[in-house]
Amino acid sequence: MVHQVLYRALVSTKWLAESIRSGRLGPSLRVLDASWYSPGTRQARKEYQERHVPGASFFDIEECRDTTSPYEMMLPSEAHFGDYVGNLGISNDTHVVVYDGDDLGSFYAPRVWWMFRVFGHRTVSVLNGGFRNWLKEGHPVTSEPSRPEPAVFKATLNLSLLKTYEQVLENLQSKRFQLVDSRAQGRYLGTQPEPDIVGLDSGHIRGSVNMPFMDFLTEDGFEKSPEELRAIFQDKKVDLSQPLIATCRKGVTACHVALAAYLCGKPDVAVYDGSWSEWFRRAPPETRVSQGKSGKA
Repeated sequence: MVHQVLYRALVSTKWLAESIRSGRLGPSLRVLDASWYSPGTRQARKEYQERHVPGASFFDIEECRDTTSPYEMMLPSEAHFGDYVGNLGISNDTHVVVYDGDDLGSFYAPRVWWMFRVFGHRTVSVLNGGFRNWLKEGHPVTSEPSRPEPAVFKATLNLSLLKTYEQVLENLQSKRFQLVDSRAQGRYLGTQPEPDIVGLDSGHIRGSVNMPFMDFLTEDGFEKSPEELRAIFQDKKVDLSQPLIATCRKGVTACHVALAAYLCGKPDVAVYDGSWSEWFRRAPPETRVSQGKSGKA
């Protein structure tokens, strides 16, 4: 087997601070703030306008998605993604560093990392520790808006990193892929409600294994070491040498599974983009498992 040389999925705050200080930001290195928060809590764009990593642009996931879909955070088209990131000064030759301001250290950044990869872009990294640790370590911030020169980005969808409802449904029979659900245990089991949404009961896809994405992060908000991550997969009896699909509620924290596996040397984890948001509304009742009041999702 020929081992693929993997691009570094994480960069340190120290590396990014030094890159900014030495003037490396520009067409070859762009930084994105991909923060998103539940409605009625924090305001991501307002916080970005008040302070962000110098030179960072705001990546609005509400604008860079399929707004015609009835499901929550579905991928945009190739053309939509290409135009959107091109307007942020990103070309196919740009190294992109993504962070967010979540208190956990990282929440939405892995989703944007995966979006770039699924649209054929290899040189993308997550800022390890996020904006939380950038601030904690005293690195510079600014309120100055970033106005990069637009670039041309050609997006090419990599279907091997993306799974549809039909493919996950077929997999229930073929069992070619292991299926991992990254939500908190209570939501996976159906004993706790799905937050911020009406009409979506909690529960999980039959046959999926629960690996809460928070387990991949340290208390300080950094990614755990590859050795620690491998131990988590092993503990859940998830075989990293075999095909794997990640799912969650709306295809966001599932990307933490893809990132954790990538850090263990497995770059081919596919994400079920529709996730539970789609599955609950479309799948046969017998494929939805819940320990909630009704006994089924």
